[in-house]
Amino acid sequence: MPAFNTPSKIPFSDVNIGRGTAHPPRWTSDSTVAEVTSIQLEFRELSRLTGEEKFQNAVDGVMQHIHTLPGKNDGLVPMFINTNSGQFTHLGVYTLGARADSYYEYLLKQWIQGGKKENELLEDYVKGIEGVKMHLLRKSQPRRLTFVGELAHGRFSAKMDHLVCFLPGALALGAHNGLPSDHLDLAMELAETCHQMYTQVETGLSPEIVHFNMHAQKDRKDVEIKAADRHNLLRPEAVESFFYLYRFTGDKKYQDWGWEILENFNKYTRVKPSNLDSQPLTLLGTGVGWGSLLSV
Repeated sequence: MPAFNTPSKIPFSDVNIGRGTAHPPRWTSDSTVAEVTSIQLEFRELSRLTGEEKFQNAVDGVMQHIHTLPGKNDGLVPMFINTNSGQFTHLGVYTLGARADSYYEYLLKQWIQGGKKENELLEDYVKGIEGVKMHLLRKSQPRRLTFVGELAHGRFSAKMDHLVCFLPGALALGAHNGLPSDHLDLAMELAETCHQMYTQVETGLSPEIVHFNMHAQKDRKDVEIKAADRHNLLRPEAVESFFYLYRFTGDKKYQDWGWEILENFNKYTRVKPSNLDSQPLTLLGTGVGWGSLLSV
């Protein structure tokens, strides 16, 4: 709870669990929007289990505050929020990748968790998806893959983080819970794109970031990878989305895609236990978990 001891009640990004203290990074008083909007499910559940309202009140206050903030673009939010002023910063930059992704995902999940009664959460989620459709969706060449790019001060970039592969699963989950059926259609298109982010790479493992070709050129794939992005952090988003789509559609191709990824992780990233660091353990706790669910 010390993280919420800020002038705006927007939490600090850094917490020292041992000391029970919290602080912003040394270089800024900003937190990322993803950081402050991805703790809600756990805090709300903690209040339910303990009967102490302070946990849910703290995180609900964050969501209610963000709901009223200016600086959005048709439901899309900037990446940073200042813990002193409580206002968005770095205005005009919109992404569903790093620093903003969890905001959209957890709007939907909180709405479901709360019994579909908190209309502000649903309103912000639906507006965000409409903003994605209006400003960030494009088609690649030559396969016309649907992808989600980024917008910076009115200029579109065909850059997509692997983190954005949470979106097919969120869209499918929303459609399963009564949102428009075209959300499921878009989910399946984006899942194919996430799959291609793996299959168009020699190792069968997606890089952290890809750039999509938007103009047909001979002998060029849809996916291009810059040297600085040619690494894989064993992220689970794509496999999680395949899990949702398999469960909701029954199409076994999503099982196959997840199995292919797991096989390639085993082939290229498996190390002896003594060499494990925290990032591979993240895969063991999330990616393999979703992969295991896909197998049943």
